[in-house]
Amino acid sequence: MATLITDPKLEERIRAERAEWGGDRYDEIWEGTYMMNPLPNSEHLRLQSKLVWAFENALAGTAAIVYPGLNVSDRADDWTEDFRCPDVAVVLPGGIARDCDTYHLGGPDFVVEIVSPYDRSREKLSFYGRVRVRELLLIDRDPWALELYRLHDGELKLAGQSRLDQPDVLKSTVLPLTFRLIPGDPRPRIEVRHSDGLQEWLA
Repeated sequence: MATLITDPKLEERIRAERAEWGGDRYDEIWEGTYMMNPLPNSEHLRLQSKLVWAFENALAGTAAIVYPGLNVSDRADDWTEDFRCPDVAVVLPGGIARDCDTYHLGGPDFVVEIVSPYDRSREKLSFYGRVRVRELLLIDRDPWALELYRLHDGELKLAGQSRLDQPDVLKSTVLPLTFRLIPGDPRPRIEVRHSDGLQEWLA
């Protein structure tokens, strides 16, 4: 159940308390509205860590930068009034994302969103399209599925899906990687393969 706080003093106190114990690490602001996102569980964090590791290995020797979370805004001024935080972000040389120290202005080339209960990952797609993220991999865990979105005419459009009952290979046009959902125990695994055919990682 969502809660709307209209008392500014109560809002200030709650935000200060969350900041004190680190609960605001994953919070975002959507066009001036403060979004208190659910904290990631252990599985979420393991997926994030393994994907960062795979991307860093796949892009080793290049000038690409892989971030395990990043503030992304569409505003040069007052960026804290509108920003999103993907779980993984990749910025390639020559991309439009500009490093402004505490945030990036404009979209990274590739981002990953891991869906958690009660979060609004899918509702971020319009923002990511607006800041021109080139590709987005969405990982749904209920039920398990991978969805690859690609920028087209300013919007992120579904380019492919990989499920256990239809484990299609999703080929990125931004990174030299493919993604596929495969069976695993105790949960499905994400197969990440390099286009060189020699390197493979499981998340």
